[in-house]
Amino acid sequence: MTQHYLPTHEWARQDGATVTIGLSAFAAGEVGEVIHVQLPDVGTKVARGKACAEIESVKSVNDYYSPVDGEVVEVNEAVKANPELLNSDPAGKGWFVKVKPTSAKPLDGLMNEADYQKQIRK
Repeated sequence: MTQHYLPTHEWARQDGATVTIGLSAFAAGEVGEVIHVQLPDVGTKVARGKACAEIESVKSVNDYYSPVDGEVVEVNEAVKANPELLNSDPAGKGWFVKVKPTSAKPLDGLMNEADYQKQIRK
């Protein structure tokens, strides 16, 4: 399953009828040690480019954005209980939420892995 990205370092991966979203490993490294994660509730509507999560690290508190439009159908309770998963496994166990997208092609317009890697090397 291929991940796609917003320029603000959030990733999206389509898993059948849902899209899993999270934070890139690069951004997780830049954030530093994560100590708290605030995620939306199941049933919350999210919109591409709009804040959907708040992450508090020892350095700062930052908003993170949804890469897709849709409705939250699952929240990663493990990352809420163990926020350090964002640092240790951001593309695996450290995902934020699963969204039922409102678009037939929810990943259209997002950067692919190669374009994202070019962006973070600049």
